[in-house]
Amino acid sequence: MGRTARAAAIPIALVLAAPLAAKDPADDVSQARLAASVRALAGFGTRHTLSSQTDPKRGIGAARAWGEAEFRKTAAACNGCLDIVLPEKMVSGARIPDPVRLVDVVAIQRGSERPNEVVIVQGHIDSRASDALDATSDAPGANDDASGTSLVLEAARVLSQRKYPTTIVYALLSGEEQGLYGGQLLADYAKAQGWTVKAVLNNDIVGGSCGSDGICDAGHVRVFSEGPRGDADAKLAAAQRSNGGENDSPSRNLSRFVDRLADTDPSGLDVRQIWRADRMGRGGDHLPFLALGYPAIRFTVAIENYNRQHQNVRIEDGVPYGDVPDQVDYPYLAKVTRLNVETLDRLARAPMPPVATVQGAVQTFTELSWTPVPGAGSYTIWQRRTDQPDWDPKPLRSGVTATQARLPGVRGDDWFFGVSAVSADGVESPIASALPGGGFAPTAP
Repeated sequence: MGRTARAAAIPIALVLAAPLAAKDPADDVSQARLAASVRALAGFGTRHTLSSQTDPKRGIGAARAWGEAEFRKTAAACNGCLDIVLPEKMVSGARIPDPVRLVDVVAIQRGSERPNEVVIVQGHIDSRASDALDATSDAPGANDDASGTSLVLEAARVLSQRKYPTTIVYALLSGEEQGLYGGQLLADYAKAQGWTVKAVLNNDIVGGSCGSDGICDAGHVRVFSEGPRGDADAKLAAAQRSNGGENDSPSRNLSRFVDRLADTDPSGLDVRQIWRADRMGRGGDHLPFLALGYPAIRFTVAIENYNRQHQNVRIEDGVPYGDVPDQVDYPYLAKVTRLNVETLDRLARAPMPPVATVQGAVQTFTELSWTPVPGAGSYTIWQRRTDQPDWDPKPLRSGVTATQARLPGVRGDDWFFGVSAVSADGVESPIASALPGGGFAPTAP
């Protein structure tokens, strides 16, 4: 929604969630560094997953080595605060006719109090030309997705200068254009590590503001979130038909959280929530996380330019094609990066959202209960009418120290309820819906 229309709807608790600090970490985002990174990545000619893994100057291997070196520079600047890991596997598929070694480049900034509680920011480092199997033609992939890769590197540089109670994972993924292989690799890695994944922020095509039809929008960023959960089974579907919850997945509430956070920064971008998992008929590296039950959203530009996407660099009938660095809107990319940094900073300081349940059938009152959350000093109860898209701007109750509440005179049929956790120093989590599938955890152990 528009920032002007939404200004009055920003919860005071959210505006004041962060303790006073000398400087907002997002203020350190450098547009010049973002531009330099995009140009460096485009300089590898192609980053196609099937391109050379050994050429020191051209291909996916050289690009991955460069990304790893950038992470190691950042680690050195923060006295080794980043652990660099390189998950890999052999993959093959419809767009990978012969098995190929797939590698993700991942930097882990471990939390000081709850290191198993994780928020992930990611972009894919691979690129492609018009033919999905063409591993030799130039494919600079400036917007898709050197922009997201550069955002991840810049977020690591900025946030690694601070300490957080929970872990931040910065990931450069391979194989997205061939079938979301890098996202699947990291999602499986997260599961194998036993991480409690609070949120996944996938950034794919985040550096443009004008479409191929000449329409421009530099004031918004789209945030995609799933409705029905990707890990839902028949039992959950039946529970949602009975009690609601199809519009209250953790990813949907994560999207609402980012939207409200964006409204607190008038110099930034306004979020346009898109209530579908991804663009029509398309996908991104957040989808494998959703399939495993992890909250995940996708950031992407307000308007896509299809002439600059999955195209060989050329001029045809006077129309330029190709995803080249000169067509990236770097001030816009800096704003998307700033929003990601603000979101990561808030999520890494906040507790996990609680798992909440509600009882209100055939009675004149409603009862809520939720699990206690490590790091929470209190809880806030929210409500909204069943036909409203967003939570009411004013919480129903705040400063609750118990893990249950009775709401006299409130008919549960007419409302949806949610609960957020607030740390002792006032940092608030996203809201978890007290509905089937509303918890920020996989539906199955």
